[in-house]
Amino acid sequence: MPPTTQSLGIDQLSRDQRIELVQEIWDSIALETPPTLLTESQRQELRRRVAEDDADPNAVVPWEQVRAETLDRLRRNP
Repeated sequence: MPPTTQSLGIDQLSRDQRIELVQEIWDSIALETPPTLLTESQRQELRRRVAEDDADPNAVVPWEQVRAETLDRLRRNP
């Protein structure tokens, strides 16, 4: 069972003390090394896609076309 404010006695602290404690906890979290956001396979896929785009930067679809086609598809298949 995870600790609670009651089991740790935090509920007995004043409002200002609880705010200070929250800030201290937040600061300690900020000092930790952030978790890896991408797996290695996701990184490889991202590199592959970037390389593919770099190889042919003109092979793109304009946003206006993507938007129009998407809206059209949504209207036909609500």
